[in-house]
Amino acid sequence: MYGFYRVAAAVPETRVADIAFNLARIKELVREAGRNSAALAVFPELCMTSYTCADLFQQSRLIRNALSAVLELANFAKKMDIVIVVGAPFLHKSRLYNCAFVIQKGKIKGIVPKTYNPNYREFYEKRWFTSGKKFKSEIVRLGNSDVPFGRNLVFECDENFKLAVEICEDLWNVIPPSSYHAIAGATVIANLSASNELVAKADYRRDLVKQQSARCLSAYVYSSAGVWESTTDLVFSGHSMIAENGIMIAENERFRRKGGLLLADIDCERIAYSRFSASSFSDNEIPEKYVFVKMDRPPKIASIRRKIDPHPFVPSNPALRDERCREIFSIQSAGLAKRLGHTKSSKAVIGISGGLDSTLALLVSMQAMKLIGKKSNDIIAITMPGFGTTGRTYKNAVKLCQLSGTELREIDIKAACKDHFKEIGHNPKVHDVTYENVQARERTQILMDIANKEKGIVVGTGDLSEIALGWSTYSGDHMSMYAVNCGVPKTLIRYLISWVAENSGAELKKVLHDIIDTPVTPELLPHKGDGKITQKTEEIIGPYELHDFFLFHTVKYGASPEKILHLANLAFKGKYTAAKISECLKTFIRRFFSQQFKRSCIPDGPKVGSISLSPRGDWRMPSDASYESFK
Repeated sequence: MYGFYRVAAAVPETRVADIAFNLARIKELVREAGRNSAALAVFPELCMTSYTCADLFQQSRLIRNALSAVLELANFAKKMDIVIVVGAPFLHKSRLYNCAFVIQKGKIKGIVPKTYNPNYREFYEKRWFTSGKKFKSEIVRLGNSDVPFGRNLVFECDENFKLAVEICEDLWNVIPPSSYHAIAGATVIANLSASNELVAKADYRRDLVKQQSARCLSAYVYSSAGVWESTTDLVFSGHSMIAENGIMIAENERFRRKGGLLLADIDCERIAYSRFSASSFSDNEIPEKYVFVKMDRPPKIASIRRKIDPHPFVPSNPALRDERCREIFSIQSAGLAKRLGHTKSSKAVIGISGGLDSTLALLVSMQAMKLIGKKSNDIIAITMPGFGTTGRTYKNAVKLCQLSGTELREIDIKAACKDHFKEIGHNPKVHDVTYENVQARERTQILMDIANKEKGIVVGTGDLSEIALGWSTYSGDHMSMYAVNCGVPKTLIRYLISWVAENSGAELKKVLHDIIDTPVTPELLPHKGDGKITQKTEEIIGPYELHDFFLFHTVKYGASPEKILHLANLAFKGKYTAAKISECLKTFIRRFFSQQFKRSCIPDGPKVGSISLSPRGDWRMPSDASYESFK
């Protein structure tokens, strides 16, 4: 379904050297994984025997019985489409290897030996096992089947689901085998592990898994031996993790006394897109010849269980969100400080409306002035009341400037707009796009002229969401001399202002929170005389949280409209109807395509996150592209 596959990291209860018991427990978890429509089940390192058999690995009976158990497991799963990766020792040409056996539909499809056998501190695997590092892949005979044996195997399960394996210590090496596997095309890495617990080791292990999945642009399924291993000198916890492109999407509770599965849905389509959209990925050369093993297509899932974040631009963790806000604010202010210094500008000029965007631009400008040794009164904040200005936004704009110490100027634009209506022959009673745009362009003209007069620059206020939707007036608020908010989506701006508010005095904090609570509005149409906001942007084009969701999945992952719609229905279930989401998506697609001409000439501004729509950088799109096939 839309490139999603369910994978499992399985931790079976085991007994040291009791192969029959271990096989039975492994079968139980294979059954459970099958019932959950898992495409892949990854078991721990040497789980068929247990990892801590020590010198028992030199016993021929243990080695023979382990292989027999693997064959029995394959026969057990002969009617199942699930891919099983299980750990067991394998004797080949008088050398014993620590291996992963890849099984599907009754067949052993491949055997992968461990590359790096640790032989330091508590580990002494070289006492029993031979490294697969120098081993050239070949075909071995198991029962009546020829099976590929080597560390350079990629199992092709589906177009975007290609599996490769590494074992425990392999991940801890300078260049893990999975790096080469990924270059060879593997999108899913299975790691069979037996990693003992030490103080803080879990944190390091977790970072390794996340970083390797990020570096390889892959999914990474990690399963480690559980608490039933020998505790003669070490303790194991059964740590299991599933990561995707650097994000931990599932992690189990360590030290559980019961075997079980860690399940998660991975997005192989997203992984594939991340790779082909990053040109440097394809620049890597495969250092050796790989063997590609054809697999049957694994089970598809009927529904996605993965939690879909409705606000992908906003971290849900408060501490992480605060850190993100601090970093974004620093990027914005540093960018503006550089531009002010480079242009030798004595002033920053901002049109202040009492709304979210102009408020953030003002706060960023204050910090930028600090960075270059200037004061807030070097900022000229201009409020320009028009036909739709309400008391709430006007009062907040004035209070904000007074409390922040900026120079406040007020220029009423109504008379100038009426004169312009007369000059162009427009009836002021006709409240159409001309009526609205005249006001926006009049404001921009004032800002530009004052910036020239004061030897300053106009600081733009438009945000990433508005740029995506083209929700601005061409050569009006669309234009400035440096656009500090161009990389910040609307859903994140509220949190940025809130973050500043929490670090401000009581009066300023109160004003900032009232601005946050004010509906988003351009205030270009006359109100009804009661001073209340009547023109609400989100009632016209739909909720910004939906548009930001669409923007994220369209630009970052190139997702199809059908996939985006499905994900949005999952993310916003219970908040918006399917019809509402579909309607907003159509609006987004139409505007995203039709408004590219505005993005083709937007002013300079800092990129702050993974998504930017700058025509000079991240997004180069023809202004006359058709959206018909994207409906």
